[in-house]
Amino acid sequence: MMVDAFIAKADVLIQALPYIQNFRGETIVVKFGGSAMEDKSHHDSILSDVAFMECVGMRPVIVHGGGKAISKRIDERGLVSRFVDGLRLTDAATIDVVEDVLTHEVNPGIVAVLQSNGARAELVRGTDVFRVTKRVETDPDTGEVKEWGFVGDCESVNTERVLDCFSRDVVPVVTPIGLDSDGQRYNINADSAAVALAKGLLARKLAFLSDIPGILSDMEDPDSLISTLTVSDVDNLIQRKVIAGGMLPKVFSAVEALHSGVKKVHIIDGRLSHSLLLEIFTEKGVGTEIIHDN
Repeated sequence: MMVDAFIAKADVLIQALPYIQNFRGETIVVKFGGSAMEDKSHHDSILSDVAFMECVGMRPVIVHGGGKAISKRIDERGLVSRFVDGLRLTDAATIDVVEDVLTHEVNPGIVAVLQSNGARAELVRGTDVFRVTKRVETDPDTGEVKEWGFVGDCESVNTERVLDCFSRDVVPVVTPIGLDSDGQRYNINADSAAVALAKGLLARKLAFLSDIPGILSDMEDPDSLISTLTVSDVDNLIQRKVIAGGMLPKVFSAVEALHSGVKKVHIIDGRLSHSLLLEIFTEKGVGTEIIHDN
């Protein structure tokens, strides 16, 4: 019966009520990237979740990537995409492409979908938020110095623009571009930018959208999802190589955020419809949450 369907919907809303009350007014930083951005249905599903979060009184902020769109534009310009340790080598020509694509293509697309879902949203230029230093690393074994050109590490954040958006009930959508002390633009890894902003805002939650369900005890078994981890659990799993490869940087970022005042970090499958709402507004969630030790 139609009435039964309506009652079922009402039950879902009632079950969500304690979470809505608990997170009202709280800041949630969402790092948006990877496959969740490339497939339109995944893209729009996640952003409808963000619009819902804003509608019920939460303060979501998005930090987004745009790797595939950037690579496409670089190819169109006859330039070459090169990566070292997963980070794009960024010369003077490439930083122009990166900023143009993020600011004038990727970001407006996110803002438009949020607005189509009834949320107010606007571009926040990362250059107004992130202060960076040039990324340079020395290999401890060989002494070789590695650098990526105009790729930066976040040194500090200015939260004024983001807080202004919150004061106007606007969802800030932030590009991962920063400035150094001389005003030079730098490309920032979007995960790192999200962590820096979450730390600066003392966010209640930081959510990474991933291409896997979360942290798995067996990478070959998607049903081996670990729902909750503490920081000490993470250390143990790294030693056992359960957490390895491409998941390591995200987990290191999560632990860094927790040590800096963020209450909880989530690693969520962005390909799962409405995974953000399911993770935040249900008891068990659908991804992996990393929390402080008791």
